[in-house]
Amino acid sequence: MDKLRLKQRILVSGNDTYNTQMLYFTCSSVSADDKRIYLISDRDGHPNVWVHDLETGKEKMLTKNTGGYIKSYVYFDGVHAKGLGKASVCLDPRNDVIYYIQDDKLCSVGLDSKIRVLNTIPDDRVTAFTHVSNDGTQLCVPMTDGRCLDFDPETEGTGLDKRPKYDIDGRVQAENLSSYLCVYDTFSGKLLYDERVPKCWITHVQFDPADKRKILYNHEWSSFDCGIRRMWLFDGKTHKRLRTEGKGRSRNDWVCHEMWSDNGQYIIYHGAFDKGPAFVGRVDLQNMSYSEIALPDDYNAYGHFNMNHSGDLVCDGYFRFPHETRRVLDNSTDSGPDPHKKDACYITTQKVDWDKKTMEWTPLCSHDSDWMGQDAHPHPIYSHAGDKVFFSSRLNGTVKVFYVPCN
Repeated sequence: MDKLRLKQRILVSGNDTYNTQMLYFTCSSVSADDKRIYLISDRDGHPNVWVHDLETGKEKMLTKNTGGYIKSYVYFDGVHAKGLGKASVCLDPRNDVIYYIQDDKLCSVGLDSKIRVLNTIPDDRVTAFTHVSNDGTQLCVPMTDGRCLDFDPETEGTGLDKRPKYDIDGRVQAENLSSYLCVYDTFSGKLLYDERVPKCWITHVQFDPADKRKILYNHEWSSFDCGIRRMWLFDGKTHKRLRTEGKGRSRNDWVCHEMWSDNGQYIIYHGAFDKGPAFVGRVDLQNMSYSEIALPDDYNAYGHFNMNHSGDLVCDGYFRFPHETRRVLDNSTDSGPDPHKKDACYITTQKVDWDKKTMEWTPLCSHDSDWMGQDAHPHPIYSHAGDKVFFSSRLNGTVKVFYVPCN
């Protein structure tokens, strides 16, 4: 496909004077009827959650934060227990309810703008990306011993994300720190359980869409054995490793961004083989069989994958046109454990045949984000109908939200 045939991205929200981004990829940003999109914007001077009507363009602020943002995973320069937990914001798309952390309080808010305080976050812990069950009745908040992100001027990082200079997972291992799967009742706010996971830094959690008793979780930025330590499943009783060595899989691979299929049978993920190409993978939880598809050697630009209800994928990285000149970017987030630079510039969709291990790539539009900081990662998602792809992008110095038709 010629670049001139790429579709035009369409601005949803944002301008060159403030930042607006979608919610994190582990939940949808779009209501179940595709009429509203939920966003985080700092247009009033502090990050707050806004709802944007996709039919009228009208926007309304739902949260009432005036205190910046909380220190947490990827927001390392935040303040402990002060402000909005930008990583905590997640959507129940069926009921149009947002869950989030404000200061030390676990809260919810709906379209009526009535804020409910559900519970309190322990003072000695830090949090990360939360998730609400498919039926809207339970909320999982991953927490880690606060020492995990306790740094001083000598160990504070630089760049937009202020990523600490020390190896966070290394500290977790050396100091025997723990993470916790904290699950709350969304109606009463009651803590249902607080499952301790020793020597683990959990930043991503996702309920099985078909069975809320099961929670997919991760070991973030593994300091060793990333190929087999990243993905885990808690079924309410036991913890199960989801990627093992064998048949081309190595503990030295890099694995990232795991997610559920709609029926709860598969986990989709991506990564890179040790000293080899990038890949997209799937594990069948019924028989623990794997299908991992190596990408072309020149598809070596970092990206994320997401999926629609039909099983098609969407991606913000990896793809390149043949003989294309590579962009030269200097990103603050290039210092992470992933082996690829963040310099991709296209939104693409993929038809995947997991049995034949083939992928058909279709470029939709350019996102052209500079990838500077987590908020500028496009993290594309499909609309629930599958006819649009929404994504964030930093253009002209600020992050904005766009969509592109995909049929």
